[in-house]
Amino acid sequence: MSLDDVVSRIHAAVPAQTRALVAIDGVGASGKTTLATALARHITTRPVLVLHVDDFFNVAAVRHARGRTSAEGFWLDAINTSALRSALDHLSAEGEGLYRAASIDHRSGRSWDPPRQAAAPRALVLVEGVFLHRDELVDYWDFSVWLDVAPDEAARRMVQRDGLDPDDPRLERYEGAQRLYVERARPRERASVVIDMTKPSAPRVVA
Repeated sequence: MSLDDVVSRIHAAVPAQTRALVAIDGVGASGKTTLATALARHITTRPVLVLHVDDFFNVAAVRHARGRTSAEGFWLDAINTSALRSALDHLSAEGEGLYRAASIDHRSGRSWDPPRQAAAPRALVLVEGVFLHRDELVDYWDFSVWLDVAPDEAARRMVQRDGLDPDDPRLERYEGAQRLYVERARPRERASVVIDMTKPSAPRVVA
C-alpha cells in the first residue's frame, strides 16, 4: 500500500470544501507519527495540519492517580479528553477554526493554554495518537485509520525506540491499557481502514 492509496481513500471520504478531521490511531510504535508526517508532506491539494494526542495528555497527578503501573489508569486517565474535544469542536466543519494545539507543557509537566491558532477553512486535520476510537471521540472523524501491530512486536519496537528495559513496568501498563482499549472500543471495527504494519516497509490493507 502506498501513500497515494491512503490519500485517495481520504480524499474520497472527507468533505472537500470544509475542514475535515482524520484520525490516525494505533498502539505505541505502530507508525502513527511517521504516517501523519508523511501524509502532511504528501498532500498538496489543500492545507494540512497535524495534532498530536501526546500534547493533550493530563498532568502526572491525574495520569497516575490510580497508580503508576495501572493499565486502567493509563486507558482512562492519560488523555485530557475534554481539552482534545474542545480543539476538535473548533476544528470541525461547523467550528470557527480557532483552536489550541496542546493542553500540557511537556517541559514543565504543567497544564497549559497556548495561544489559539487559526486553521484554514479547507484544512485537513490529521490527529495522531492513541485511543482515538474511544466512545468520546469516535464520532468526530470524517475518516480514520487503525495501524495494526501485534502487541509483542509493538513492545519490541518501543524498547528499541525509547531505550527501555524489556522488564520495565511501564511496558506492561501500556500493553494492558491497549488491551482494555481494543476490548472496549473495538478500533479495528470502527476504523475506516485497517493497515497491517507488521512490516513498516510494506504496509498492507486488511480486508
